[in-house]
Amino acid sequence: MTSLYAIGLVILGTLIGTFGAICLKKGSKELSLQPLKLIQNYYLIGGCALYGLSTVPFILALQHGDVSVLYPVTSLANVWVCMLSPKLLGEKMNITKWIGIALIINGVIAISW
Repeated sequence: MTSLYAIGLVILGTLIGTFGAICLKKGSKELSLQPLKLIQNYYLIGGCALYGLSTVPFILALQHGDVSVLYPVTSLANVWVCMLSPKLLGEKMNITKWIGIALIINGVIAISW
């Protein structure tokens, strides 16, 4: 049986990964393959670091639950990105995105229950 602790860890991991994705988006605006510019792209480096860090709670969660329950919860990262990107990146939400968010949340609830 998958514990709420494990689900909470996965949710934490998705939040960390969400900020990683937002940093990668910001860093992509300054993307250059020149080594000096690449190592000075703090958003890109931070985004990669956050993505890596986001796996730690997921790995810990796997000790306390079924991967068939926990892995679908990672789709909540899509929800967090959609919710935060208008505020942090100036992106727009539309009805299709809201419907997608509702479907993802319902799917996560159904699988986790």
